[in-house]
Order: sequence, then structure tokens, then C-alpha cells
Amino acid sequence: MLIAFDFDGTLSDSEMTVLLGEEAGVADEIDEITERAMNDELSYAESLYERAELLDGLPEAKVEAAFDRVQLRPGAADVIAALQEDGHHVAILTGGFDRGVAKALEAEGVSVDTIVANRLPMRNGKLTGDAEGPLIEGTKDDALDDLAADVGVEMADTVAIGDGANDLPMLEVAGLAIGYEPKPAVGPHCDVVVESMTDLLELLEAKGVLE
Repeated sequence: MLIAFDFDGTLSDSEMTVLLGEEAGVADEIDEITERAMNDELSYAESLYERAELLDGLPEAKVEAAFDRVQLRPGAADVIAALQEDGHHVAILTGGFDRGVAKALEAEGVSVDTIVANRLPMRNGKLTGDAEGPLIEGTKDDALDDLAADVGVEMADTVAIGDGANDLPMLEVAGLAIGYEPKPAVGPHCDVVVESMTDLLELLEAKGVLE
């Protein structure tokens, strides 16, 4: 099967743009934009470009310091490892940033098969205030569909796990849609909701995804 996780708010309770905002002294402004987007009051693309603009000029050392603070939730590494041990293709589809995802996985000594993420470009050792990547204008349903085709998995054999409005497209097309502490606008679109990684592990076992 193909198991696709969101990252910020799902595998991690870190919000990368907020951590970057703390380094830049604009965390409150970024947090407000993030909440509006997660509650579907603002498009994800609009919110990401607004947040990236607030980070314009942040030095590379501060960017790395923020990404060093990105952490997986307790138990998330165990879920990933169990899925891979059972032979599933594990993916992270995130509007967050590849460097933060990679650092969090590395810190826990786990890896996934595919990461689809965005990037914050730098020039002369500082953020440019822009953002780029496949999941800004692109949506997670298309990313999931493309990945399923690439790995030879039917959409009925996909599982999507997420919490926010930008996860809705993949939750609506996946064979099994799992909300992880989902936002109010997201919960009704999920087949089932979990509140912890322990709950998720037990659910995957109950559904026969994990043996």
C-alpha cells in the first residue's frame, strides 16, 4: 500500500514557518496566517507566499537553527518503521520544507520512501522572501495520484493522514482518510480520526494495514 502523511501538524507538532518566524521575530504574524489557512479561510498558496515574504532576509544560520528544532511527534518514528517493515511505500506530502523534514527524520534515525515538499530559496546566504515547490499551487490529491501511479498502487490501496485544509484534497481521494487531530473544517471529510500516534498504530493494525 501507499501511505501518505502530512508533516506539520501530523507527523510533527512543529510548524516550520512559525519556527522560522521566531528566528526572524515575526512568529505571531506567521502563526495568525497559518491558522487562517489551516481553517480554510485563506488559500494555502496565498498563506505560504505571505509567510515567506515575512522571512525575507533571514540569514542561513538562523534558518538552519529553526530547522534543527523540527521534531517528529513521540511515536511517529515507530509508525513509520512499522509501515516500512511491512513493505508499504511511505511518503510525506507536505506544504512545509524539505530541509526541515529531512532533519527531523534524521534525528530519529528513520527515513521514508518519498518526500514531496516545498523549498525556501536563498541568495547570498539569506532567504529571498519567496517560496517554490510542487505543493504551493499544486494540490495533494494530484501528488498522491501521481505517486500511486509511479509505484503501481491503486488509489483504493492508499492511506492519507493529515490535519489541515491543504490535506483535504488527498483525504478526499485516498482509499482510507485518517484525520490526525484534524481542524474543524477537516474532520467531517475523514473516514476516521485519531488523537495520538498510539491510536494511529492501533487503527492501522485494526484496518489490516499493519500485521
